[in-house]
Amino acid sequence: MSTMNGDAPNGAGRTPIPVKIIVSGGFGVGKTTAIGALSEIDPLTTEGAMTTASVGIDDRGQRDQKTTTTVAFDFGRVTIDASIVLYMFGTPGQDRFGFMWADLMDGALGGLVLVDTDRIGDCFVALDYFEKIGLPFVVAVNQFEGRSNLGLEQVRESANVDPHVPVVAVDARDRESMKQLVLNLLQLLLRRARAATAN
Repeated sequence: MSTMNGDAPNGAGRTPIPVKIIVSGGFGVGKTTAIGALSEIDPLTTEGAMTTASVGIDDRGQRDQKTTTTVAFDFGRVTIDASIVLYMFGTPGQDRFGFMWADLMDGALGGLVLVDTDRIGDCFVALDYFEKIGLPFVVAVNQFEGRSNLGLEQVRESANVDPHVPVVAVDARDRESMKQLVLNLLQLLLRRARAATAN
């Protein structure tokens, strides 16, 4: 069993706590890539070919080269340490698959909302949904290569993200970058748990 920090697990024999998180965001923002970059197993993906049936329904924007899309969900797993195993579920990016979200959210402790600064409006559905159900989340601004990306505070303002919600930069292709993103989320969950205990 590998761990996210690369160290051998301690406390062998203990059953690790499963932690479920949701990876969400707009169409083509990098959810499948992000899960694949971090997962210690071959991720389960439900990529389907984009056909002419999606014309006028799925807005590809500047992604004319995109030929597949998630039609159900993506799944990956990473061992944080001997006490925690993280299970990642990626939502489909199109509104027409929104009926699956309620089932995907069941049991989730937190979420990641990936943002493309060229299409900030695409993240509003995930932001609104997470806020509505009270799911703690981190906003992750995917840094697309060869593009002038907006600053993090510009994204916070444009997406109307509350001050208590972390907004961080991430490269969804890079394992180390994804590690830091997940650690940000776990720290947020820990702070909330401590605050709830104190109250």
